[in-house]
Amino acid sequence: MKRFAAEACDCPDARSMRLGTGLVLAALLLLPMAAAAVDPVAGPWQRGIENQRQADLGDGTFLNPVFAGDRPDPSVLKDGEDYYLTSSSFDAYPGLPIWHSRDLVNWQPLGHAITRNVGSIWAPDIVKHNDRYYIYFPARTGGTEGSTRSNYVVWADDIRGPWSEPINLGLGKYIDPGHAVGEDGKRYLFLSGGDYVQLSDDGLSVVGEPRHVYDGWQYPQDWDVESYAQEGPKIHKRGDWYYMTTAVGGTAGPPTGHMVISARSKSIHGPWENSPHNPITRTVDRSEPWWSRGHATVVEGSDSRWWMIHHGYENGYWTLGRQALLDPVEWTDDGWFIAQGGDLSQPLAKPSGEPVGPHGMALSDSFNGKRLGQQWSFFDPAQDEYQRLSFGDGAMSVQGKGRSPADSSPLTVIAGDKAYQFEVEMEIEPGAIGGALLFYNDRLYAGVGSNGDRFVMHRYGQERPVNGLTAGKGGRLWLRVTNNQHIVTVHTSSDGKTWDKYPVQMEVSGYHHNVAGQFLALKPAIYAAGEGKVHFRDFRYRALDY
Repeated sequence: MKRFAAEACDCPDARSMRLGTGLVLAALLLLPMAAAAVDPVAGPWQRGIENQRQADLGDGTFLNPVFAGDRPDPSVLKDGEDYYLTSSSFDAYPGLPIWHSRDLVNWQPLGHAITRNVGSIWAPDIVKHNDRYYIYFPARTGGTEGSTRSNYVVWADDIRGPWSEPINLGLGKYIDPGHAVGEDGKRYLFLSGGDYVQLSDDGLSVVGEPRHVYDGWQYPQDWDVESYAQEGPKIHKRGDWYYMTTAVGGTAGPPTGHMVISARSKSIHGPWENSPHNPITRTVDRSEPWWSRGHATVVEGSDSRWWMIHHGYENGYWTLGRQALLDPVEWTDDGWFIAQGGDLSQPLAKPSGEPVGPHGMALSDSFNGKRLGQQWSFFDPAQDEYQRLSFGDGAMSVQGKGRSPADSSPLTVIAGDKAYQFEVEMEIEPGAIGGALLFYNDRLYAGVGSNGDRFVMHRYGQERPVNGLTAGKGGRLWLRVTNNQHIVTVHTSSDGKTWDKYPVQMEVSGYHHNVAGQFLALKPAIYAAGEGKVHFRDFRYRALDY
């Protein structure tokens, strides 16, 4: 590899930096580790794949989150002894990830329901009707300003696919569709704002116009919330009653804003009576371990106990996105349900059922396959984005695109740990730029890239040098990124054995929705820009103790 100049830096000695020379070599093959894995907020937790955080404590209890990392707006389907879950995927494609469980705590990936970019995918609902699976979801294109949106459905006869192409249902005024079957045998979609609309018998089109059916529940005016935002209706039936579980209070903003409310009716058409126990769950104080708790699906366990799966931000870690939380519920004698898990800071008795396998999936990738691994997603890809990829000789080759992470559709993985490290080997062709970084969106990211001759530093979503890099001669480089509770350190190597510490460290606790919008998470990422290809090899991830 040729020398790398570090003009990307603010520090006075950065211009003298050369890869493999001039700096003290970093012996950071293993970071110092604490004697025990202790979460300072929630207590001890177990380790799993690549040392990643696991909910199952192995003693008949679990500790939230059941899904660490960015799994917002979880929707759960009970199908016999099996449970299937999907969640919002926003601008990440493949989108609508599908997970399988038999105990609601340990989940295994099955794949994705959608590959073609139809926009930013929010708040889906996964259901089964007449032996066919459906996912209803809204999608928005055009960004926050001047955006357009619609609602879609995909279907499959096997939960593992293949899934249909997205079918546009219209309903551009609404988000967060929730499927239900009424006492009349007809199918309906409940929508944001308390409206609903009939579906055709095949569930693939709308019949008639939406009608208003539910005004929601009003919280006290002195509560600190983001906005009223009545959304995410989920319908389930128990006995003679239909129950509507809804989110109000706004998704982010103040930690005490988001909440879950419930109403019931003996007819799908109403009237809907609010629960006397509203809100079913809410973050009451910012000192709690989970903030902005809301957007729930209520589901029956395999042993007749009932559960509520919803999402929340971890105290101090907006960067991890909204994580999936499991809360036991109990039914009162007069037919209402109430949450039993408190602030979810303590272990809880597990649901019954045997695990389908180890929870989660490895984020590391040897790139020995012939296609993109399930852990990877492009950010806001073009329709032909997958054509940038080729595989062979233990490498994933990515054709360069754009000039920086902002316009190159980086490949990202979802991390759920507060401290972790990842590294990758890059063979950079002449004219190309390759890098490793933490990526929130195209306006906010941090890391380092190279054209084979020089480094470019990415910080605050900006480049130094400010115009990025021009074409270089290419070369071979290893990059290692460590995110230790928001303190980011980068190391570089020309041989994968000895490492130089990059002279700038970064602090990224502010890289989240309340700063940059879009409801996303800060993710490990790699990118290829410029002309030519970057050949990525041996991506390795592992969680760190702290």
